[in-house]
Amino acid sequence: MSIEQLREAIEPLRQTLLNHPIYQDLGTLPALRTFMERHVFAVWDFMSLLKALQQRLTCVAVPWLPGESPLGSRLVNEIVLGEESDEDGANGFASHFDLYHRAMHGIGASTDAIDRLLAALRQGAPLAQALQQADIEPAVAAFVSHTFDTIHAGDLCEIASAFTFGREDLLPDVFQKIVHELNHAGDGQLDAFEYYLLRHIQLDADEHGPMAARLMQSLCGEDTKKWQAAEGAAVAALESRIVLWDAIHAAIKSGR
Repeated sequence: MSIEQLREAIEPLRQTLLNHPIYQDLGTLPALRTFMERHVFAVWDFMSLLKALQQRLTCVAVPWLPGESPLGSRLVNEIVLGEESDEDGANGFASHFDLYHRAMHGIGASTDAIDRLLAALRQGAPLAQALQQADIEPAVAAFVSHTFDTIHAGDLCEIASAFTFGREDLLPDVFQKIVHELNHAGDGQLDAFEYYLLRHIQLDADEHGPMAARLMQSLCGEDTKKWQAAEGAAVAALESRIVLWDAIHAAIKSGR
């Protein structure tokens, strides 16, 4: 098996996501607020997938020890640099999560739920307890729990596959078009969100996407079992995203 064969295998699920009716819902600011209040959890737990890769492929302990894969270390550290400390458009630096969080404030979306979760985690609560303590709605909690199940299972190829094929590269260009049109009508309220999308599209297309694919190739090599595990993780990640998209679509339609 190869990365091309894996992409071919998951293409139907990708098309289901890219053609999901949720993108037809986002024509108003209230609908976009509903979307962002739930999607922010996917932006957040994406970073945990990335940091799990960094923990496995580099040394983040003291005393430092040389890693087994200089190529893996280089690729994951390059991705972390952009995702955790990107240019913020205001002569500073911020993680992509922080950019998204700022964008939520910019359009009046509530950050209460994600802030409650982060506060519980900072106080030392285990994830499952923190999700319950923060009263995170079931569909969002299930999505986050799936991500961390992948991380805790500990298979490096599965973590890399969920990161590479199941995450934020799924925001299509049409999404930015919707936001751009809303921004004209909303007197610049979406400037920060447009910037976030622009940075994601630029980095994913030109840098992080190719780097993640190269990382997958280096981890799985010619091992058929590793590619099969990677395919299973990619399928599960995409199916989990479809369930989340369905739930957000329903929330928008119901006006929640």
